[in-house]
Amino acid sequence: MLKTTLVAVAGLFALISGGNAQALQERQVFEVSVGIPIQEAHVLPVRPDWIGRSQVLPWDLVTQDLGKFRELFDVKNVSGAVSARLDDEAYLSDGAHRIDLRVSFNRQPLTLDSQEVVSAAEARVGKRAELEISAIKPAEGFRAGDYYGTVHVMFDFLAP
Repeated sequence: MLKTTLVAVAGLFALISGGNAQALQERQVFEVSVGIPIQEAHVLPVRPDWIGRSQVLPWDLVTQDLGKFRELFDVKNVSGAVSARLDDEAYLSDGAHRIDLRVSFNRQPLTLDSQEVVSAAEARVGKRAELEISAIKPAEGFRAGDYYGTVHVMFDFLAP
């Protein structure tokens, strides 16, 4: 009788604990992807999730000035240097007023003319470089408004 009772209790315990395990079971689904860059030449953001999304220059209420936007890129070119230029003037506008932007890559100010931003020696092994965008304060100061703009940076992989 004791043996039968122990088997029944063990079976009941297994049924209860098995039922609890299913009731407490939780599943998570994760999407996984990878973009493998061309090993010979690339300019890729370290954090790719910001590309294609509007970036906000922070407004400092105390200094009445705009903050800077900074992001890092991994740069490589096994064949030579990397140059960069602006594809168009960089500015913000509210329709009536304009705020010009200063854009630099790897601490090199960018203009509409192409210039070397990563040397061939650095590009050969790969370099992490910073993109920085900052506002140029207008002579009359910043005027209130909602400003928008687009920055177009073009990279070229130079051959030796």
